[in-house]
Amino acid sequence: MSGPFIAKSFFLVGLFTLLASPTLADAIDGDWCSTTEAAHFSIDGPGIITPAGTATIGDYRRHTFTYEVPEGDPGAGQIIDMRQLNEEEILVSVDGGEPVLWVRCQVVS
Repeated sequence: MSGPFIAKSFFLVGLFTLLASPTLADAIDGDWCSTTEAAHFSIDGPGIITPAGTATIGDYRRHTFTYEVPEGDPGAGQIIDMRQLNEEEILVSVDGGEPVLWVRCQVVS
């Protein structure tokens, strides 16, 4: 076996390993829990289940999410802005106020 053949083989094995490995979701989608109160919400693309349990639609960008609190929820009409800091933390602000840290909800078994 020649050097170029071995190098190509290692490259292909590495490439297939990379493509076959699970990737970490680097997006704001998921379940988020408040660090200051017993509240959570869930984002799935442009859809969100608000802390009050209402399904609504917002402006989804891979690392940000904005929505207007729907009628019937506490704070109806307020604008909620979220910005992902990293895989486990986001900042959430209400009507441009001081952002509050939220974290990914932990599964409890």
